[in-house]
Amino acid sequence: MKDESARVRWEQRTQKPLMGLAVAFAVAYAVPIVHSSASESVTVGCAVVEWTVWGAFAVDYLVRLGLTERRGAFVRRHWLDLCAVLLPMIQPLRLLRLVATLLLVGQRARMASQIRLTTYVAGAVVGLLMFGSLAVLSVEREAPEGNIRTLGDAVWWSFTTMTTVGYGDHAPTTGAGRLLAVGLMLSGIALLGLVTANIAAWFISRFESDDAEERRQTEAIAALTEEVRALRAEVAALREPR
Repeated sequence: MKDESARVRWEQRTQKPLMGLAVAFAVAYAVPIVHSSASESVTVGCAVVEWTVWGAFAVDYLVRLGLTERRGAFVRRHWLDLCAVLLPMIQPLRLLRLVATLLLVGQRARMASQIRLTTYVAGAVVGLLMFGSLAVLSVEREAPEGNIRTLGDAVWWSFTTMTTVGYGDHAPTTGAGRLLAVGLMLSGIALLGLVTANIAAWFISRFESDDAEERRQTEAIAALTEEVRALRAEVAALREPR
């Protein structure tokens, strides 16, 4: 129990710093893509920031694992974190660093009790739109047959893909771009299902609350009725001649 409380304290203390590092990662990932003519020093600096942020989340996972008494159960329960930590080590691609960091940020965000579901969903939508746009622009801008050449094209494509509208005016032509499209479509469907389920749960909760209040009022009325009957019986008994 002591180790578990230490892990909880670690997660609480590192929550905000890791989210700040995630913002730094977002900036470092976006700069070389938006400004394709950036100097080599800027590009290298952004890559260093990306790897540093991923390394910080990897260290965070290892520390949490070290502070956990039942490490096997921790690994099984947080297997997605482990995959995100190992993913960039398989092949040093920027896209893998992006996916891994997004997974790690999402896992840590879900641990924060102060972040409500609505805030998390809104942040996930904005994050997926932003990173999906940047990622597809980075792989499609130089494609010979591609038609996603500007950030505006990429944002429009990401929005129509996440909402599963798919106008078809912009579409990826590379393998990596199509993988991104599949990921965005599945993410959009999952987020829509999450929002729908949350709204349905809210309505059900309201209906159950109203039903419970109605039952409480009915029971109170029934109790009052019984009391009135008892009082009438006592009054009738007092009026009877002795």
